Amino acid sequence: MGRFREALARPGLQAIAEVKRRSPSAGDLRPSADPAVLARNFALAGAAAISVLVDERFAGTIDDLRAARSATDAPLIGKGFFSEEAQIRELAEAGADAFLLILRDLSDEQVVRLRAYGAGLGLDALVEAHDAEELARGLALGADPIGVNCRDLSSFAIDRRRQLELVAGIPQGRVIVAESGIWSRAQGAAAELAGASAVLVGSALMRAPEPATKLLELISRPLVKICGLTRQEDVDAAAEAGADLAGFILAEESPRQAPGLLAVPETMLSVAVLVGERRDAGADLTQLYARENGHRGRDAVLYLGEEPVAEVLDLPWERRDDGHLDRVATAAREKRVMLAGGLGPDNVAAAIERVQPWAVDASSALETAPGIKDHERVREFVRAARLVAHTRV
Repeated sequence: MGRFREALARPGLQAIAEVKRRSPSAGDLRPSADPAVLARNFALAGAAAISVLVDERFAGTIDDLRAARSATDAPLIGKGFFSEEAQIRELAEAGADAFLLILRDLSDEQVVRLRAYGAGLGLDALVEAHDAEELARGLALGADPIGVNCRDLSSFAIDRRRQLELVAGIPQGRVIVAESGIWSRAQGAAAELAGASAVLVGSALMRAPEPATKLLELISRPLVKICGLTRQEDVDAAAEAGADLAGFILAEESPRQAPGLLAVPETMLSVAVLVGERRDAGADLTQLYARENGHRGRDAVLYLGEEPVAEVLDLPWERRDDGHLDRVATAAREKRVMLAGGLGPDNVAAAIERVQPWAVDASSALETAPGIKDHERVREFVRAARLVAHTRV
């Protein structure tokens, strides 16, 4: 295992921050980008690794890789269209820890040969697939790490849903990188829940006024869920405030029962909250509580399709529990946990500091009446959660 793969294999969602001045699909992104400055700032913001385009089609050169290496000790991957050993050797001499191999452009024999050559130089190879056929080839060749790019290199179209399906189908035990199309924290979280170890982010960073700040935004935790949404204007207010997850309670007995799933923007994931039996409600995620004595049980399971992906640890039904935060903090050290129960703008920061959850969930403390959100309280809640989340990264 090389430095690059090792960095991506750490617990939690990791990020590869990319330095690229232009894109064939989007044109100029940041023509004056300084690889040394960007690499240093990305490493300080929490990037697990840094990708540097060395291909002239992206306005990159091998000198950009050398500049990045001079500025940081973080693992570097050189990206381009490589098919010869001499190119791999040049990357190694410039300070790379890894290199990209695009299955679309290479035979199986070439992939095997170049991976072996790179390994002899101490470099990892990120083998990139764009569809199911390429992914099957990469898996058969033992690729690890393996990347799934949701951008069609012929049309440049993005198919994020198909990418998540491909990621979810990869056997456990490999380092998986979701590439392209990540613009929001929720999109990164969707890749994480599907099974990605890391996301590779380029254009979103290069277009941001402050690329390192944008990176910090994408990888910061906890995610913020606003639950009990019943009106479109409340969903819109939550999205504008920067919430990541929109919760729609579909249980008939709830005073916050939603009329159905409401429209959410691409910056958010929808969550169908059910009690008793799980069903496909058409949401991105499903939050399922057991039914106990005519009401929801204490805790829930968060599902992506058929797969449980997180636990929602809540307060007992209409009761307090002075040991709740300690219980959740213990669980959060071992697994992905959403903290729920009694959270509001006044206590969420302290709760995050104490528990360090993957996500936080609020509902009644943000209302003027059941199912009717106070937009200022929503903004205050998201702001409080974001402030402490950013200081933790």
